[in-house]
Order: sequence, then structure tokens, then C-alpha cells
Amino acid sequence: MAGHSKWKNIQKRKNAQDAKRGKIFMRHAKDIYIAAKLGGADLSTNAPLRTAVEKAKADNMPNDNIERNIKKAAGTLDGASYEEITYEGYGPGGVAVIVHVLTDNKNRAAAEVRHAFKKNGGNLGESGSVSFMFDRKGYIVISNEDGTIDEDELTLAALEAGAEDIESHDEAYEIYTTPEEYQTVVDLLMQNDYELADNEVTLIPQNYNKLSSEDEEKMMALLDTLEESEDVQDIHHNLETSD
Repeated sequence: MAGHSKWKNIQKRKNAQDAKRGKIFMRHAKDIYIAAKLGGADLSTNAPLRTAVEKAKADNMPNDNIERNIKKAAGTLDGASYEEITYEGYGPGGVAVIVHVLTDNKNRAAAEVRHAFKKNGGNLGESGSVSFMFDRKGYIVISNEDGTIDEDELTLAALEAGAEDIESHDEAYEIYTTPEEYQTVVDLLMQNDYELADNEVTLIPQNYNKLSSEDEEKMMALLDTLEESEDVQDIHHNLETSD
């Protein structure tokens, strides 16, 4: 992982994605629904649900919306039933792509994902065709834009909490954990008053793929098309974006 910043790739696209989608509450709602469906409606015992709610509140999602989706998952409120589906494939230049979908209409979702790949020079593969290129990790970002965080103190705190690795970049620290130790590290860092700019259990590429400018443009178009689908929750890829 050293030398490649997931945060760098995130920051380059985050603002444009959020502005373009206009669907951020819908995506938070689905995250909350599936976390509650899988782990129960009690935030004190369901860490993924607690994280999903915290992220929704950070984006100013109303409490009524949050509670409604928890009740849907618990079966105490009528509403759509969502299904999780994972698609794997290759983008332009052989970039590995994993698309997580949460949908109440799997035929619609499949058609939209298939169209996105075909339209932008990619191709869908079988289950397992690219997932072996990624590791499931806890991922935490602590912003250091003002340069006030002591790297040694943060490193010691993170490693003592159970982190596997920490990387320093110009404006942020990236911390990696096992999925099992993720919540413990998050809780300890927050107890020590570190402000988390991002945190999740996610897929981290084992290696990154740098493309020609032409292929990178095509790959960005593929990501844009996928992100336009309201069913697409997460996209993981091993593209190393250029400067």
C-alpha cells in the first residue's frame, strides 16, 4: 500500500460526485437500512449501523429519515426490501472494478451496471474475477491540513489500539486495520480527540494500475456512469489517478 494514497483518489472526485449525484440522503438511507437489517436496530451493539448513522448526520440527514430507515429494516414500518449484489469486471486498460449495489429491483440494477461497462470500454466478469486483487481492511483518515497533529503520538496511539499500518501524506494520515480491530481503533482515536475525516471497512487494492491519459479518461467516464445509478452504493477499483 505504501506510496499509494486512497485518500488522494477520494479527494479528487468527492466534491464533484456529491454535487452531481444529488442523492446523498438516498445512499445514506440504504447504508442505514442494510446495516440495521444485518445487525439489528440497536446502535449500541451494531457498530456498522452506528457508523452509518454518524455519516448520515455529518451530511445533515434529518433524524426522522434515519429512524424511518432503521424501522424499515426492523420490519416495523412498510417499505421497499433491498437486496445486495456485487459485480466484478475490468475497466479500460485492465483496471479491476468491483461494484456494490443495493437495490429493490435487481433487473434494473443489472442492466444499468452492464450498460455502464459496455458503453465505456469495460467488461463484466464472473464472481471472483477481480476480488482476489483486493484486501478487506478497516480504513481511517485523520485530516492534518493545519499541520498540528504529532505524527509520533498518532502512530503510537493507532498501533497500540490495534492498527496494522499508518501512512503520512501532506494533508492527512491514513490508518489501516483488520476488519475485526476496526471499531476498537476508531473508538480509541475518538476518545483521544482525533477528528476522523473518513472511516469505513472497505476494499483496498493490493496493487494500483496507472493508465495512459486516454484510458484514464475512459475509466473516469465509466465511474461517472456507474455513479449516476441510484442503486450503486460503492465502487472499488485499482486505478491510480494521475496528477
